[in-house]
Amino acid sequence: MIDTGEVSAFRDLHTRLGDAVESAVRGKRDVIDLVLVAMFAGGHVLLEDVPGTGKTTLARAVAGALGGLSRRVQFTPDLLPSDVTGTSVYDPQTGQIRFRPGPVFANIVLADEINRAAAKTQSALLEVMEERTVTIDGIGHAVPDPFLVVATQNPIDLDGTYRLPEAQLDRFMLRTSIGYPSVEDELDVLRPGSGAGRIADVRTVSSPREISSFSGRLQLLHVADPILQYISSVGTGTRTDERLRLGTSTRGLRTLVRCAQVYAASKGRHFVVPQDVQDIAEPVLAHRLVLTRESVLSGVTTAEVLSDVLSRVAVPKPAAQ
Repeated sequence: MIDTGEVSAFRDLHTRLGDAVESAVRGKRDVIDLVLVAMFAGGHVLLEDVPGTGKTTLARAVAGALGGLSRRVQFTPDLLPSDVTGTSVYDPQTGQIRFRPGPVFANIVLADEINRAAAKTQSALLEVMEERTVTIDGIGHAVPDPFLVVATQNPIDLDGTYRLPEAQLDRFMLRTSIGYPSVEDELDVLRPGSGAGRIADVRTVSSPREISSFSGRLQLLHVADPILQYISSVGTGTRTDERLRLGTSTRGLRTLVRCAQVYAASKGRHFVVPQDVQDIAEPVLAHRLVLTRESVLSGVTTAEVLSDVLSRVAVPKPAAQ
C-alpha cells in the first residue's frame, strides 16, 4: 500500500507541475489537472477543440515542466505510418541498415488533428499508444517512459477527415476540451508583455524518472470494495440504458479506477471516495459510450446519459468505506 507520506509528496509534485504549466496556459487548471492525471495513470488524452485554444502550448508546457522531450506531428491525409513511428534506413558510411526513430519517441507527443490521417496511420499511432513499442523488421524499440500522447481533433470541421471508430476512441484514457478562456484570463493573455504561451519560461520542476516512480506507486492506492462495486454499478447502468447502443466496457471501468486513484492522491488522500469517481467519470467514460440512432436525432449527448446514470446509482455510505 502507498502511505500518507508518499501521497503528500505526490500532491506537492502535482501542484508544482500544475503551477508550472499554468504559467503558459492561463485559466485552464481543470484541463491541466486532467492531462496530469492521464500522465500519471499511464494513459493518453484526446482533446476535441477548435484551432487556437492552446492545445500545442499545453502539450509542450507539460513536457517542459517534467523536463522531458516533446514532439508534434501534424496529421494529414498523405501521412504514412513510418512518418510517425520511424523506419529502417541504409547507412552508406557503415553499410548497415539502422533504425531512424520517428516523432513518437518522446515523452509528450502532440498528434495534431489525428482525424485527418488515413486509418492505417491512425492505427500505427494507436498501436504504439497501447504497446509502447515500435516493431520494425521484427525488432522492438521501446518508447520513452513516461509516454503521453495528446491527440487533437476539430469537432466542427468535417471536410477531409477520417472519423475515429469507437474501438479506437476507447484507447484514449480521457477526452476533454480546453475551450475559450474567461474574459479575465483572455485579457491577461492579450496584455503586451504577458508570459502566457511562453514555453521557454516554463520551469522544470520534475523529471521523467520521478514521474515514472510515482506512476507505479499510485497503482497501490487503496480502493475499497464498496467503491469498486459502485464503479461496476455505473458500468451496468450504461449497458442497460435504452438511449445507448453500447455501454462502457470492463477496460473502461478499469481505467476509471486507475484515474480515480491518481485523482484522489492529487487531493491528498490515500484512498478513493465516491466523489472522485463522480468528478472523473465524464472525461473517462463519455467517449466510450455509443448513442442509439434515435438518441442522436433527439440531441441527447453521452455526457447527459452518464450524468443520469450517476444520479440513479446508489452511492456507498461513509460507514461502508
